[in-house]
Amino acid sequence: MINKVGQIMIYVNNQDESVKFWTEKVGFIVVSEENNGQGMRWIEIAPSKDAETSLVLHNKELIAKMQPELNLHIPSLMFFTDNLDQLHQDLLEKKITVGQIVNMPSGRVFNFADNEENYFAVMEKNK
Repeated sequence: MINKVGQIMIYVNNQDESVKFWTEKVGFIVVSEENNGQGMRWIEIAPSKDAETSLVLHNKELIAKMQPELNLHIPSLMFFTDNLDQLHQDLLEKKITVGQIVNMPSGRVFNFADNEENYFAVMEKNK
C-alpha cells in the first residue's frame, strides 16, 4: 500500500541552473547528487533535510532519448507555507515571476515561475 509521496521527477533543460534557482532563490537544499558515470545525472532537492517529499531534477534531453514515450511535462505542484506574505515578498525581491495572492476556500495561494518558466503554486492553508 502506498503511504506517502517520496520523490517527484522534474525534467529540466539545464540541471545546474535549476539547482541554482531552487537553492539560491527558493531556499531548497541539495539532498543528494548521483551520476551513473555514463552521462546520467540526477539531483535530489527538498525544502529541508527532513522533508518527506523531494524533487529530483533530471536532464530532459537525455531522458527523452532514453525513454521517448515518457511524459516530460512538469507536473502541477502545490507547495505549502506558513507565511505566504513573506515568501511572496522574498520571491519578488529575488526577481522571480510571481502571481498575485488569491483567496481560495482552503487558503491563500499564488503561483511562481522557475528559471525555465515552469509554474508552481504555493498555499497558506486556512487554520
